[in-house]
Amino acid sequence: MLDDDFMTKCFEDNIEAAELVLRIVLEKDDIKVENVRTQYSIKNLKGRSLRLDIYATDDAGKRYNIEIQRSNKGAGAKRARYHSSLIDCSILPEGFEAEALAETFVIFITENDVIGKDEPICHVERYIKETEEYFNDGSHIIYVNASCRDDTELGKLMHDFSVTEPDEMNFKTLADTANYYKKDEEGIRTMCKAMEEMIADFVAEEKKMAAVRMLEKGRLPKEEIADYLDLSLSVVEQLSEELLSV
Repeated sequence: MLDDDFMTKCFEDNIEAAELVLRIVLEKDDIKVENVRTQYSIKNLKGRSLRLDIYATDDAGKRYNIEIQRSNKGAGAKRARYHSSLIDCSILPEGFEAEALAETFVIFITENDVIGKDEPICHVERYIKETEEYFNDGSHIIYVNASCRDDTELGKLMHDFSVTEPDEMNFKTLADTANYYKKDEEGIRTMCKAMEEMIADFVAEEKKMAAVRMLEKGRLPKEEIADYLDLSLSVVEQLSEELLSV
């Protein structure tokens, strides 16, 4: 499950798996997930997309972003802040006051101890320095250290995220899903097709990001950018319009 692509497919529309992870990480057995999406894209003010590994909403309207990271580079403090800020921008309905913002949780599950505190889990909260009280703005950032695999529920979950054999997993929900995509013929075909689509999407997104950088420099006409990156002229023109509207 620490493999980004495999995890994406295993959690796709998998409410039961999302509930399992959130209930264990947050130690709240009453979380009821209403929907879960994987590789969910949110655009920032410059029109560039941030792709969330797992994005879920519960029955109370709370939003959860779960990120799986093997590389320490993609799980830094400012990356967590960026995820949190874009989620806020995407969920506030037009015309509503900021007080209507939903409570959000950005959860990084990392292969290594990114925070460096030698703890299985670290909760990052804003607080009032002078009184040492929580600020309670409804924004939460959590780091889960997958290298801690003790006999607690969280440790068992991290064990399941780290093993390659479904038979070695503790939680049936994850084991059944992993078994389907690794050993069932239909599941294997579905996984292969999904991998092909994800690669194609990744390449397309990289081309768009390159086009935006080239448009920002303003050294080449749109036609040449489209030809160089093998993009349609209409896509490059749309990206240009989005830049001008910022």
